[in-house]
Amino acid sequence: MPQESIRGPSVAFERVSKLYAAGAAAVDNVSLMIAAGSFVALVGSSGSGKSTLLKMINRLVEPSSGRVLLNNAPVEEEEPHALRRRIGYIFQNIGLFPHFTVGENIAIGLRLTGVKHNQERIAQLLDLVDLPRDFANRFPDELSGGQRQRVGVARALATEPGLLIMDEPFGALDPVTRDQLGDAIRRLHDRLGLTTIMVTHDMAEALLLADRVLVMDDGRLVADCTPAQLIAGEGGAEATALVAVPREQARRLRALETGG
Repeated sequence: MPQESIRGPSVAFERVSKLYAAGAAAVDNVSLMIAAGSFVALVGSSGSGKSTLLKMINRLVEPSSGRVLLNNAPVEEEEPHALRRRIGYIFQNIGLFPHFTVGENIAIGLRLTGVKHNQERIAQLLDLVDLPRDFANRFPDELSGGQRQRVGVARALATEPGLLIMDEPFGALDPVTRDQLGDAIRRLHDRLGLTTIMVTHDMAEALLLADRVLVMDDGRLVADCTPAQLIAGEGGAEATALVAVPREQARRLRALETGG
């Protein structure tokens, strides 16, 4: 992507750790740099620390040691509410307010920044996520799961953040909707020049959507590769085990097709 089209920030983790009760480390001394405009997937088994690491970016989790920086500025130097207005956050449960209309849900971030309820801005955001403009007057329980998640994406992008972070954003969706929404997020990332960081347990999803895949195990970063490098087996034992799952599924599907 040309440099002038990138508006997302760089993200850096400097020796960050998060210790919980009895000294258990959810994140253990992780250092990495994510370039502006990257689409990065964080993968690993349950409890590997990937969601904890992600939530350090918007200060939903504070590190026990180390620091996180956006464009070389430590996030702890900014008030959490101000920081979060600059970061779009999408998560699995979406968190739409059931008694607010779709338009009101989308506009929550705008209202918090002092922007009045702007019908044209809401309409533009619905266009952005490929939902009809008249959905603004509907309520969340009138929508499908995929439509509600698209509303969540519109809400996350309402304040024009440069950074989009996602924590298992498609986990509750059916496979077809999940695939369609993943492709839509990737197009939005490219179109808007975002920096995007996505936590997923689905290695196939990570390989198909991301430019770079980070593998965590037991709180540590154990692989940092391109999808092509992971497919070639260059990520180490933990990464290879994760790649083996979609590889074996593909093999079994081919066997069904050929009758083998």
